[in-house]
Amino acid sequence: MDNLTHTLTGLVLSRAGLNRFSTHAPLVLMLSANVPDIDIVALTGGALNYFQDHRGITHSIAALPAMAILPVLVVLAVTRSTKGWKSAYLLSLIGVASHLLLDWTNAYGIRLLLPFSGEWFHADLNSVIDIWLWCVLLLALIGPLLGRLVSSEIGAKPGSGRGLAIFALVFFLTYDFGRYLLHQRAVESLNSRIYNGVAPTRVGAFPEAVSPIRWVAWADTPHTATRFDVNVLLPFDPSSGTEFFKPDPAPAMEAARQTGPFRAMQNFALYPLWSLSPADQPEGATRVELRDERFPFAATAIVDRSNRVLRSWFHY
Repeated sequence: MDNLTHTLTGLVLSRAGLNRFSTHAPLVLMLSANVPDIDIVALTGGALNYFQDHRGITHSIAALPAMAILPVLVVLAVTRSTKGWKSAYLLSLIGVASHLLLDWTNAYGIRLLLPFSGEWFHADLNSVIDIWLWCVLLLALIGPLLGRLVSSEIGAKPGSGRGLAIFALVFFLTYDFGRYLLHQRAVESLNSRIYNGVAPTRVGAFPEAVSPIRWVAWADTPHTATRFDVNVLLPFDPSSGTEFFKPDPAPAMEAARQTGPFRAMQNFALYPLWSLSPADQPEGATRVELRDERFPFAATAIVDRSNRVLRSWFHY
């Protein structure tokens, strides 16, 4: 998920009751809910380097205890006191775990088992940015502030915001369960149809940022991949999609596979889609592209007629 969602989740966890265990709970939980994204330092090595490292070892279960130390060290440095560090560390573990859980719910996925396995885990429930979650989390943030203003005007005791924080967490769980049911419905609709006279070899449905009932869906057959915009409240029309033909294996594809950008895409792409087309230059060259059906980034190579890779690159 995006860092605003992670930050607000840490704050809501604190207000929901975890602030009873440490005076620095809000800061610890907000920092720890974001700390796995420290892998952004990989951007210093370029876009491809970041693409390879993002949601890698810093997002794994094995690294969770070590990642939880960093927010505690920051808080100890700011407060210049080691008092309550054990409680702060336990809260930090919760914050880091919340980050891993939220990232698992979206379509991008997470490599939870590194360094032992590079397998991607993804629930395909939420977009990386989900507007509905933003609204509820911001309500839990702003609600108590408005309540204090009203209380100061009428002379009443201001609320702690715990009720709204608990509501936000309950909404989170209910919302994701609802999205799970809608996702299952979309997948079942895709699986129950025939495409070009054959059953699909694989289908996938991926969330939009705005509408929970609309999904970007793909149905793969041995020779085609078809993209659909699915509204789970309407009958599914298998003829309404945009069809892409899969190229037959070719020497140019095999040459491109050996390059760094293509190796990175092959490690990431759970729904790979290859394309071959004539390149503008040089004469007789082939443009090879590999992307994932879920996201708008790709690896591209220019391969000459002798199947030598002239150039390959990763791009968004």
